[in-house]
Amino acid sequence: DFLFFWGAVFLITTTLVALLKKENKELTPTKEETKGITDTYRLLFSIIKMPAVLTFCLLILTAKVGFSAADAVTGLKLVEEGVPKEHLALLAVPMVPLQIILPLIISKYTAGPQPLNTFYKAMPFRLLLGLEFAFLVWWTPKVKHEEGFPVYYYAVVLLSYALHQITLYSMYVAIMAFNAKVSDPLIGGTYMTLLNTVSNLGGNWPSTVALWLVDPLTVKECAGAQEQTCGTTVAAEV
Repeated sequence: DFLFFWGAVFLITTTLVALLKKENKELTPTKEETKGITDTYRLLFSIIKMPAVLTFCLLILTAKVGFSAADAVTGLKLVEEGVPKEHLALLAVPMVPLQIILPLIISKYTAGPQPLNTFYKAMPFRLLLGLEFAFLVWWTPKVKHEEGFPVYYYAVVLLSYALHQITLYSMYVAIMAFNAKVSDPLIGGTYMTLLNTVSNLGGNWPSTVALWLVDPLTVKECAGAQEQTCGTTVAAEV
């Protein structure tokens, strides 16, 4: 029902934009960005060779390493500890209004000459929430009972995710505002796409590595089989 509702909203809003939004034919671009795929990649290569852009790309590719494990693994560990997946999915519903409102609020602070101020101010709070998520995973089996989990546990999870969304969107909106601000208007689309791609990659590769490292870094013990080890997936299944 949740997916059906937002799918319908997406179709309606997209159709309304197609029908009601008119292009301004009087305005013509002063300069064509590129003439083809080859020119586009040449342009991207020339942009990324600039010292400031190269430094920024290196920073943004490594900025999210500190909280990648908390972001990628927390939900999976909560499910592993017995929290029903459908309950976690339901917690995403109250996050939707927050996700709509947050960019509107945060954009007021990123509209100035230094949008990255919001980015680095939010970073320590997001790192602290990573520790809070670790505590949440540790605490989960201790509050579990036969009927499931108490209401106050879900309240704590919801509050944790809400605070996490605030820090996440603060960093996301700030980096988008910065990318828009520094992109050359003549090649704005190409320039901004490059920076946004690097920004997305900076969030995705640490999460992939974190997920890959979960099994090697997890300590498992076998109950009822003294000579059996559970160090590998195959051994654990045996």
